[in-house]
Amino acid sequence: MSVALRVNELSAGIDGKQILDGFSLEVPFGQVHAIMGPNGSGKSTLCHVLTGKSGYSVSGHASLNGTDLLSLDVDERARLGLLQSFQYPTEVPGVRLREFMLEAADERGIGDEVARSRIEVEGKRFGMERFLDRSLNDDLSGGEKKRSEIFQMAVLKPKVALLDEIDSGLDIDAVKQVAEAVEEMRSPDLGVVMITHYSRILRHLSPDKIHVMIDGKIVDSGGAELAEELESGGYDSVRQRLGIEKSRDTGPKQRPADFFTNTPFDA
Repeated sequence: MSVALRVNELSAGIDGKQILDGFSLEVPFGQVHAIMGPNGSGKSTLCHVLTGKSGYSVSGHASLNGTDLLSLDVDERARLGLLQSFQYPTEVPGVRLREFMLEAADERGIGDEVARSRIEVEGKRFGMERFLDRSLNDDLSGGEKKRSEIFQMAVLKPKVALLDEIDSGLDIDAVKQVAEAVEEMRSPDLGVVMITHYSRILRHLSPDKIHVMIDGKIVDSGGAELAEELESGGYDSVRQRLGIEKSRDTGPKQRPADFFTNTPFDA
């Protein structure tokens, strides 16, 4: 089985603070891997670094289907087949979802006829038909925005999808709907990294592997039993089992509003 995403000894920091510390991961094509970790463990930073957000000092290696990622610009990584769903999808007034998808498909080298066909097919599949001629994410619920992100991926057919807290801010019904959408997106030509704080979404889908991320690195990997441990004992139980001391965060703090505006493509 060939590897979609390979990350080896990836370290990254910003403003003098180390966030990723020797992070390593392999995700084969056809598999969904879940990364779980507490706040501040580096999960979103991993997405930022892989997608090419500026401002980080980075060392180590990351490749998509054998091609080095870290030497490429943001747009080159996207054209190569790397796609991320936003934790907080942004509303874009005046840009219709259909138009946006046609432009994005053109950038990916997908012909107009093929793109239009995929938009119709996947729009029906993910219940997005009524939103195609509405401004991007305009007046959508949290669950609808996340489902729209999955729909966009289904149309663009990336090689690696990074789902950054795809379940954040959703109620129970919406979590189930998004989980089902992720399962529907499975493909032998796609590797999926799903990042989450909570195990609740794992009740509705079956990742091939679950990884626990603490202090900027993967500290444990396993199956459903690992999610069950986290459900019952939290991340402290993993720390205690592995003998990991809880570090003190001395880095700069974010204002609450920053969590809603900090996307991978901010300046």
